[in-house]
Amino acid sequence: MRTYDYLIVGGGMVADAAARGIRELDPDGTIGILSADIDPPYTRPALSKKLWTDPDFTWDQVPLGTDEATGAELRLETLVTSIDREAKTVSIGEGHELGYRRLLLATGSKPREIPAPEDDRVLFFRSADDYRRLRELAAQGGRAVVVGGGYIGAEIAAALVQNGVETELVFPSEVLGDGTFPPELARRYEQLFRDGGVEFRPNARVEEVRTEGNRLHVVLEGGDERPADIVVLGLGVDPVTDLAQQAGLVVDEGVVVDEHLVTSDDAIWAAGDIASYPDPILGRTRVEHVDNANEMGAAVGRSMAGERLPYTHTPYFYSAVFGVRWEAVGALDPEKDPLVVDLDADRTVVYYRDESGAPVGVLLWNVEDARDLARAVLVDGETDAEALRARIG
Repeated sequence: MRTYDYLIVGGGMVADAAARGIRELDPDGTIGILSADIDPPYTRPALSKKLWTDPDFTWDQVPLGTDEATGAELRLETLVTSIDREAKTVSIGEGHELGYRRLLLATGSKPREIPAPEDDRVLFFRSADDYRRLRELAAQGGRAVVVGGGYIGAEIAAALVQNGVETELVFPSEVLGDGTFPPELARRYEQLFRDGGVEFRPNARVEEVRTEGNRLHVVLEGGDERPADIVVLGLGVDPVTDLAQQAGLVVDEGVVVDEHLVTSDDAIWAAGDIASYPDPILGRTRVEHVDNANEMGAAVGRSMAGERLPYTHTPYFYSAVFGVRWEAVGALDPEKDPLVVDLDADRTVVYYRDESGAPVGVLLWNVEDARDLARAVLVDGETDAEALRARIG
């Protein structure tokens, strides 16, 4: 039985960063990466952003080159079915087991689904393979219906329409982004899509996708149907915690880890989308964005290799559509008394505040190089509105 000094379950950006983090402290320990994906680790945000909008960003820039850079042994299309914590082994099916000295769970998230046919024109968008399929479909033209107004839905709708595909966006709210942005900024955000040519179907929830002849039909609550040649569903994701639960690790809205990213078993770490960790600013939280994957991945690798420094990075998250980039730290809830500061016609800062007036989240709309300032605002807890207006400019 093959035994690794470091065994990583999951083949995403966390796995890549963790392997590199291990190598910072341990140049010789054996590293195994077990991935259910068909592709080696790659930069996931490009799948809904730069690959569609930046002609200088090509597919050869997507793979991260993990195995070449770190010497890790990468096994693709490998599903881990169970963990034996006493024996320190994982099962990969058909009686095959692998051993570990230290184990990292980086199993990521899976897309939420609704009833839909097995059809290569229907995508619960998540993977590089989904991107390749959608790119082929987009090249054929036709009409796309994108379901969901969150990050993936909005970015894919923008990507498709900018690549010549007739695109309709179906989402459950009144105004696109109104669950994230204050009203005036949500209207500005929605107008970007309208000006870009995206058709809107607001206040709509989808029950199922069905086929009729060669056409797809997105069936809405109430019975209305939206015809399509392509359907992309971006309904959010859920953390993949089944393996941790079956192994008896503590799971509470994520795999619970300490400040060193260690689980309730001191030979097992968890990081990325699945990790519920104690953030020094936000408190115990779970974050599903790329900055967290990169920073926590590197930190967990170093932790596995013996570093005893706590993980203290408060991640940011971002999106980019139609030439606008917004970034944020903390909780973006438009009901949290937002203080909107328009720096000029194109640049805006929003402070989301609790009952005391202290910020719990900061949104940077087209404001560059201000993430550290935003983190400082959350740490300081400034409650004076005029003082807040002057913090980021």
